This record gives sequence, structure tokens and C-alpha cells, in this order.
Amino acid sequence: MIQSMTGYGKSTAVVNGKKIHVEIKSLNSKALDLSTRIVPLYREKEMEIRSMVGKALERGKVDLVIWVEKDDTQAATPINTAVLGCYYQQIRRISEEQGIPLPADWFATLLRMPDVMTRTEAEELTEEEWNAVHAAVEEAIATLVEFRTQEGVALQKKFTEKIRNIGNLLQSIEPYEQSRTERIRQRLVESLEAIPNVEYDKNRLEQEMIYYIEKLDISEEKQRLANHLKYFMETMENGHGQGKKLGFIAQEMGREINTTGSKSNLAEMQNIVVKMKDELEQIKEQVLNVM
Repeated sequence: MIQSMTGYGKSTAVVNGKKIHVEIKSLNSKALDLSTRIVPLYREKEMEIRSMVGKALERGKVDLVIWVEKDDTQAATPINTAVLGCYYQQIRRISEEQGIPLPADWFATLLRMPDVMTRTEAEELTEEEWNAVHAAVEEAIATLVEFRTQEGVALQKKFTEKIRNIGNLLQSIEPYEQSRTERIRQRLVESLEAIPNVEYDKNRLEQEMIYYIEKLDISEEKQRLANHLKYFMETMENGHGQGKKLGFIAQEMGREINTTGSKSNLAEMQNIVVKMKDELEQIKEQVLNVM
């Protein structure tokens, strides 16, 4: 079963009064193109996070975001009581030495002083918190992979329909192919007979017509195209990671269809070729999104 490269996943984890959010999304790309936005506390684990994403997703343009939402007790900036007490003692001493009246509202004065409301402690990533982040990243990746798989089912259904349509169109060429030989022969004879006072060697004409008709024969192109259609279907069933191979097969299908069109000197056959090209173009557009 094939997978799409388009997907989205998210997860949350709660630990130590924090709500950790992980979001990951991916689009199509020839290789893995991963960009991350991670809160500073988890930056030391970025390489490990990148490794987790790379092993699971393999290809695609991937954006990973991790941010933290803190509860009210965590979000509030603590009052630095040591600094506040130091300012209190200094103000009292200056008041006594300089004869300046003490402030009427101590808290209003002290809380405006520098560094009283500054968070000074450095956060450290605990093992408990990292385990929660690790689990959240794994869950977000798993959700994205499930999304990709669902999209892959839809793509495979679409490809199957288009391959079947091309196969049916290929079979519809056969009646015209059988009748066109006689049409070519008749047209050449009529053209020669329309020229007055012209004598020609009928045996030589027959040889030339056989040579001409052989050059227009599309039996090999039809057989190769049928083989490519079969191989495309088999490759889809081989599992994910087949996007590049499916792209190569689609290119080969295009070559056979184009050659068939160049050899089809019959309007009805050329119309069928145009329809096959339209079906193939839709395959080529979507196969770029297959992992």
C-alpha cells in the first residue's frame, strides 16, 4: 500500500504544570526536508527529535513545532524576595542618613525597583519532562503517518482507475489498427491511379506498402505499454516508499503512448492517444505526492 507525502499530526502532554504541544505537517519533496521550531529548553534534544522524524517519514517537506503552555502558577513571574529585602534596607538607611521621608506605600515603591520581578533561575530539562516530550513527538508522528496512509488509499484508488482507463483505451485501438492497413493500401492505389498515363510495378508497390505499413506497426509499443501498466499496479502493492519508481514507470508509459501517437496516421487512433495522454497526465501530477 502506498503512502502520500501530505499529512498532519498533533499531540499534547502535561507535566510539571506545563502543557506541551507538538504539531507536525508534511508536503511532497524529493527528499526529507525538515525544519523545526522548538522551545529553548528542548533544543539539546533536537538531533534526537530529528532522528525520530527521519526514520518514520523518510521523504517530504516536514515542519515540526513544539511549544509550551504554562498554567497560572508557572506563568507568573516570582518576586525576588532577596533583592526586594536589600532595596528595603537600603531605602531605610538612606532615609535615616539623608533625612528623607520613608515612602508611604512600600510595595508600590519596591516592586518598581530593578530585578525585583525578574526570573533568575535557569530551567533544566528533567528526565520526566523529556520522556513526556518524547512520547508526544512519537504520538504526533504516528498521527501524521496514519494521515499519510489514508491519503495513500485515496491515491491508489485514483491510480487504479486511471491505469484501468488507459488499458481500456489501449484495447479500443485494436479495431482501427486492423482496418487501417487496407485504408492505407487503398489510398495509395487511388493516388497512383489518379495520375494519368502512369504505369507502375504492382509487385514493387506491394513490397513498398509492406515496408511502409511495418514502419507504422504499433504492436511492440502496445505490448510494452501493457507491461508498464501491469508493473505500475504491482509496484503500488509492494508497500510505501515506491513514489520515485512509480514516477519512472509513468515516464516510460508516456514514451510508449507518444510513439503510438506518432505512428497513428488515423484520426480515430490519434483521438484515443490524446485520451490516454490525459489519463497519464493526471497520474503524473499525483505521483509526485507519493512517498
